[in-house]
Amino acid sequence: MSAYPGAERERRIPPDRLHAVVTGIFAACGMSADDAALLGETLVTADLQGVHSHGVLRVPEYADRLLDGRIDPRGRPRVAREAAAAILVDGGNSMGQVGATFAMRRAIERARTTNVAVAAVRGSNHCGAMAYYARLALAEDMIGLATTNALPTMAPWGAIDKILGINPLAVAIPAAEERPVVMDAAFSHSAHGKIRVYQQKGLPIPEGWAFDAEGRPTTDAAAALGGLLQPVGGYKGTGFALVMGILSAVLSGASYGTELGTLADGARPGQDGHLFCAIRIAAFEEPSHFKRRIDQIVRDVHGSRRPAAVDRVWVPGELEAEAERRYRREGIPLNDATLDALAATARRVAVAVPADFVRRQAR
Repeated sequence: MSAYPGAERERRIPPDRLHAVVTGIFAACGMSADDAALLGETLVTADLQGVHSHGVLRVPEYADRLLDGRIDPRGRPRVAREAAAAILVDGGNSMGQVGATFAMRRAIERARTTNVAVAAVRGSNHCGAMAYYARLALAEDMIGLATTNALPTMAPWGAIDKILGINPLAVAIPAAEERPVVMDAAFSHSAHGKIRVYQQKGLPIPEGWAFDAEGRPTTDAAAALGGLLQPVGGYKGTGFALVMGILSAVLSGASYGTELGTLADGARPGQDGHLFCAIRIAAFEEPSHFKRRIDQIVRDVHGSRRPAAVDRVWVPGELEAEAERRYRREGIPLNDATLDALAATARRVAVAVPADFVRRQAR
């Protein structure tokens, strides 16, 4: 069920133990216990769902930025401006997950009375997988939307200058008996973090994922990391990425494109922007009827005719849900490079490292 070849041969780490170590690391970096636990939850949830590009792979770089003062471990998001259903949040240079959760929860709270609410965020940092925030709306019988800016890793269609982020969009839609429909996708064929995972494993990346620095298609992970991500859908992908960047960064007053920084130098602290929206279904349609219709849509997808080689047709979010069900039972598969870096970061801040996080030495 993993998106990465060889995942089933990797070491399995119980999610609760992984969360405890990650939370301990962030608390040792100066975060409050609640914020550290929230940050750990968002990363472990990503790994549970097979989205390893946004999981605990990120811990060392987050810890570096917290420890050297680029991100304020005690930063507090606040509402900077509000007008009816519109909310502007300043993240206070907190971890992006802290500001993003604050903003999405404010949008949900406001939508209970205004039916639709939008929270734009500035003064933030990288906030991980966007589906986490969109899903927060599901329990309220709301539809959640979330988007964010990203460091430039793509070029405009037909160009080779790296000036465009992949700027993902997540949408979560509740169902009645079926699983919710949850789409979380960047407007590139792959996230930069996924290519990092392939590089860690010494594997070639799939065709169509990236260009090298001269704009030539490549399957070499190192060349891809120094080159450009390929957009999904050609010019349509770069167009959607541009628009999501404007909505998440320009609307909130955050940094757009190269203003945010470069992959070589990293993002400028406190310059990320995000956008969150909550839509109260009851304002438009009776929720139980709406969710039954979503059930039928899901079942229509499942029942679609398929070629003999295809076992099942999936609805967005189902692969991740299946991975989470399996990994909660069997443990999260993590590669040696990720676990080595996590253990080194834990030792750096004097957090105990469980034995199964340490690579066994060959005899």
